[in-house]
Amino acid sequence: MIYIIGGKVITMAGEIWEKGYLCIEEGKITGLGPMVNGAPFPLLENTTVINALGHIVMPGLIEAHCHMGITEEKKGMEGDDCNETVDPITPQLRALDAINPMDAAFDDALKAGITSAMIGPGSANVVGGTFCFVKTHGRCIDDMLALSPAAMKIAFGENPKVNYSGQDKSPATRMAIAAMLREELFQARKYYEKKCVSMKREEEDFHYEAWVPVFEGKIPLKAHVHRADDIQTAIRIAKEFGLSMTLDHCSEGHLIAEKVKESGFPAIVGPDLASRSKIEVQNMAFKTVGILNKEGVKTAITTDHPVSLIQSLPICAGLAVKSGMDEMEALKSITLYPAQICRMDHRVGSLEVGKDADVVIFDKLPIQVEAKCMCTMIDGRIVYADESFPLPASKKNV
Repeated sequence: MIYIIGGKVITMAGEIWEKGYLCIEEGKITGLGPMVNGAPFPLLENTTVINALGHIVMPGLIEAHCHMGITEEKKGMEGDDCNETVDPITPQLRALDAINPMDAAFDDALKAGITSAMIGPGSANVVGGTFCFVKTHGRCIDDMLALSPAAMKIAFGENPKVNYSGQDKSPATRMAIAAMLREELFQARKYYEKKCVSMKREEEDFHYEAWVPVFEGKIPLKAHVHRADDIQTAIRIAKEFGLSMTLDHCSEGHLIAEKVKESGFPAIVGPDLASRSKIEVQNMAFKTVGILNKEGVKTAITTDHPVSLIQSLPICAGLAVKSGMDEMEALKSITLYPAQICRMDHRVGSLEVGKDADVVIFDKLPIQVEAKCMCTMIDGRIVYADESFPLPASKKNV
């Protein structure tokens, strides 16, 4: 049993206690609340107490869209497994089969208090394959896995155009991207209806089998969209086929905020810390996520690592606040909201009884540039601790 006591507890579920406690057993949160007249629990012989006095205790941060371990740092071509650039339609590909947990970015994530991430293929293909949701500590991806498949990647705009027009093949236009996606979804729906609706005993097709959880409503489309017209095309196609979807990047979302809200789809905004390296991100700005959030869109903030570095996630939230976003909404956009958008809020994203004990202790709010992560816990296990943080002797060798 572990007790974290004395810190300012921000649950992200509504409660904030200036001096609170957390009880953790077998990797889960089993109790939490304000401290009144000392510790509200018996100090049993096997209890480990972590004193967080003067610190902030929060749920672990969540990156809702990145390419950690699939585009490895410092490895060049040998470590780049993000895009299979020979066929624009590849739903059968799985990020799970290409993530290397030895990528240095995972250590950087832990030191920044990021305890889970949605990782998947890039945007060179119209359909890129499936994402997975993982915890950020481990050496074996199968042990780190929380959900796979977690989303199906689709892409609009410049990236598929640039990749395939250079090969003298489709898609070379936005019209072709939309047409190819609609044709793929049309065929995938026919396969799904034959297999799962009419229950006909058809021979399974490896390519179309990947679409079954999408049409079952178990996972969303994950749409790479920057420009306002691409956002609206993605919405149009998802509505046509009755599918759920997340709007990833959504760089011009603030220009059509009312339309994004009307769609009902959440927005994963960023990477605003990166340069405006192509035409479709010319209106990229830190104000976008705050404008969408105020409009009533559920928002998450992304680094799109390695486009901008994973450890900059809390700083991106801070810059969104600087550009007008509400502070608590910015914090929720790197904790609770990405958990909800990634359909993992039953386990992570807030401090609540029964949820995974993914807990981070900061010396200041993480959106402040000088804030330091003092201790990171995943499933109740300390996976990172700053050497200056006073852990119990039995917990120092982490």
